[in-house]
Amino acid sequence: MRRPVARKLSVLAISAAVVSVGAAAPPTDATRGTPAKVPVAVGYGGAVASVDADASAAGIEVLRKGGNAVDAAVATAAALGVTEPYSSGIGGGGYFVYYDAKSRTVHTIDGRETAPLTADSDLFVENGKPLAFADAVSSGLSVGTPGTPATWQTALDRWGSRRLGTVLKPAERIARDGFVVDDTFRTQTAANETRFRYFPDTAKLFLPGGQLPVVGSTFKNPELAQTYRELGRKGVAAIYHGDLGQDIVNTVEKPPVDPASGWNARPGKLSEKDLAAYGAKLQAPTETSYRGLKVYSIAPSSSGGTTVGEALNILENTDLSKASEVQYLHHYIEASRIAFADRGRWVGDPAFEDVPTKELLSQKYADSRACLIKDDAVLTSPVAPGDPRHPAACGSGGTAAPTTYEGENTTHLTVADKWGDVVSYTLTIEQTGGSAITVPGRGFLLNNELTDFSFAPANPAVHDPNLPGPGKRPRSSISPTIVLDQHNRPVVAVGSPGGATIITTVLQVLTEFLDRHLPLVDAIAAPRASQRNAAKTELEPGLYNSDVRTRLEAIGHSFSLNPEIGAATGVQRLPGGKWLAAAETVRRGGGSAQVVDPAR
Repeated sequence: MRRPVARKLSVLAISAAVVSVGAAAPPTDATRGTPAKVPVAVGYGGAVASVDADASAAGIEVLRKGGNAVDAAVATAAALGVTEPYSSGIGGGGYFVYYDAKSRTVHTIDGRETAPLTADSDLFVENGKPLAFADAVSSGLSVGTPGTPATWQTALDRWGSRRLGTVLKPAERIARDGFVVDDTFRTQTAANETRFRYFPDTAKLFLPGGQLPVVGSTFKNPELAQTYRELGRKGVAAIYHGDLGQDIVNTVEKPPVDPASGWNARPGKLSEKDLAAYGAKLQAPTETSYRGLKVYSIAPSSSGGTTVGEALNILENTDLSKASEVQYLHHYIEASRIAFADRGRWVGDPAFEDVPTKELLSQKYADSRACLIKDDAVLTSPVAPGDPRHPAACGSGGTAAPTTYEGENTTHLTVADKWGDVVSYTLTIEQTGGSAITVPGRGFLLNNELTDFSFAPANPAVHDPNLPGPGKRPRSSISPTIVLDQHNRPVVAVGSPGGATIITTVLQVLTEFLDRHLPLVDAIAAPRASQRNAAKTELEPGLYNSDVRTRLEAIGHSFSLNPEIGAATGVQRLPGGKWLAAAETVRRGGGSAQVVDPAR
């Protein structure tokens, strides 16, 4: 992984490079015609930001042809399923947040994967003991009912202006003709090489000729092109009621393992009934106010909206704009620590758990937790949760439990159109490479999302709302966020991959942008800290190797090094119908920000 950039990266040189680009198309690699990556773009007609230049270009293509933000978001997501297949695809799920400019309202779709209807709380218990995580991830047992195809169709039916088959065309073309392998793709393949070799169909696809893909070579996936073509022709019923779904079920029930590998890929319980019963859920967003702005995100089954919202509420009465760097990070870290304590106790699938979403997002409750933060001392993790329905004067009163593990991959895209609509969409197949199981002949990996459930309670004395159950959605940390002003117009939209670090990444980007007044691309590029109610706070090198770390340690903080946290994207509304799209400058090899008509 590449080292993050310094905190005060100047945006001027980057912006100048973008402004010089012609209006007809993003810059390209002259040798292959591949769009070049730039981390910030400013212009008119709409904007797309993702981790991949081909995917962002797919969204721009749809916008340029008259599609809206929803159409472009689905096109971008489908393209990411080709070029970022280890992070996303139709074998996974995600959460979609949409701002409708006409009504000035925010809507969301919960497209999270679900456990089989036959699952119970002992899904990952074997011989009376929880399975080792490594034994569960590369198995049919870890695969949940995919939600991504249903999310795409639901979004297009509700708010789109194009058919699914139309918006899948750019991704189908990329899969057929190929994309250029970069260092990130090769590195991620190498990290999964052992797992990929367990499954012959995966090895055949992602280890061409038995070797790692070569940087600069063209990677083609004709089977995925055919799958997209079939989806475009038949619709998502091909998955939830058709032959494609039957292929998924067969693969999960009997994972196609190379016998010579000796790998025990435990069979899953996914059935045709699970696919037929699946539905993406339209639901109200979470909402909280911050600095006079309105912050909207995804409600449970994801914990992203409630946890980011609670942390913002905890920080509401602290003037972060005037705080020193050390005090800003100290308060941000402590707010994250407290919010994660409450997340672990209270947030799960609301169809199974009584989740106090409204109370978690109340300012009264946040104030009862904020008083735990001292300028010159550090809380000891695990911090005990509070009771949002009965806030204490200043304390917790609950029993502490550690934060359970969550894989750290996924991908995020952010889109705006010329009408002012905005989409913030995070989609995933769980850890890098998902389950490592490719559906034979179909060209896509299956998720291992069910490993986001707790295998067993983190503390037997504390109720765990995230144990498996029949048809239950595992808790997520996905946090696609849209911020509106007092007139319900967009200010900024952001999101990130990164497992549980998604929450802290989004929180940090928002506070860097809204409070510290960094340009959006700089707020995204800034070195990150991630505290998740653990003994140590993770720091990227830009902070770990700085005197800021030493000064925070003097207060009482403890740190560990994490080479890379998250990979955010965002869009910002500018005056006069102009948009700014921003992505990573370095993480994951840098992201791709594009606009339909660049400003000159």
